[in-house]
Amino acid sequence: MVSKVIHRRPRVAQEEKTMMALVSLLVFSGAMTASVAIIAAAVAPQWRRIVRLAAGNVEQPFTPLGHLRIAERRIAVRRWASEPIPASIDRLRAAA
Repeated sequence: MVSKVIHRRPRVAQEEKTMMALVSLLVFSGAMTASVAIIAAAVAPQWRRIVRLAAGNVEQPFTPLGHLRIAERRIAVRRWASEPIPASIDRLRAAA
């Protein structure tokens, strides 16, 4: 068997290199565009918070149990305030 060697013309080789460079440029620019868009989408909702933290302002810690405690106390006070006044206390208030 005789192997055939394909000789490429220099112009065709140059066109292939140019096309590969163009395809590489398009692929990597598309990847960069997608990554910048994803980072922007992640940062955009929090930009005020990021700027405040960068300026040195410290955030208040989030304490969900503390908020729950305050809310439960408020509910208990409302229940207590809405209960009917016992007759003995009512008579004392009327006497005063």
